[in-house]
Amino acid sequence: MKDIDIIKLYFARSEKAIDETNIKYGAYCKCIAHNILCNQQDSEECVNDTYLRAWNSIPPKEPSNLRTYLGRITRGLAINRYKLYSAEKRGGSTADIVFSELEGCIPSQMRVEDSLDEKLLLKSIEDFLRRQSTEKRNIFLRRYWYCSSISDIARDFSVSESKVASILYRQRMKLKEHLESEELI
Repeated sequence: MKDIDIIKLYFARSEKAIDETNIKYGAYCKCIAHNILCNQQDSEECVNDTYLRAWNSIPPKEPSNLRTYLGRITRGLAINRYKLYSAEKRGGSTADIVFSELEGCIPSQMRVEDSLDEKLLLKSIEDFLRRQSTEKRNIFLRRYWYCSSISDIARDFSVSESKVASILYRQRMKLKEHLESEELI
């Protein structure tokens, strides 16, 4: 079913909207949540919460890209749950590594996941990523947006893990230089 048809179901308050959302984007949302939480049950709960948030926000919102909209909701919910587990010393997911990697190029008194919510910083990062090659941009996003492991990224891009690690390191250094030049750090 097309996204526009799914959104129409939400506007009609048809429960079929949830079913169709799950069919089309369930695996995508579960992947995002699982990459951050590394726990199947928590990931499934996060996805269910995503559907509830979508149900409560559509209408009045009418997302232009349903996939991105659901991904953003899922990621936010998963990070919030991750923060809760980290505070309770029950963390241990890939997110620990991903956030620590970014802290090296986005130093702040705030935690990285809070800093990324700042509009100015986000705009600057978006500008930086637009200027990168498609491969480098996609690798960066897979690691730092979707929290994918280096081995998964290497497999999906048919390159070695060392190449992925090298690309990510260089991208972080370039991002740091970019943010310093814009006096954001």
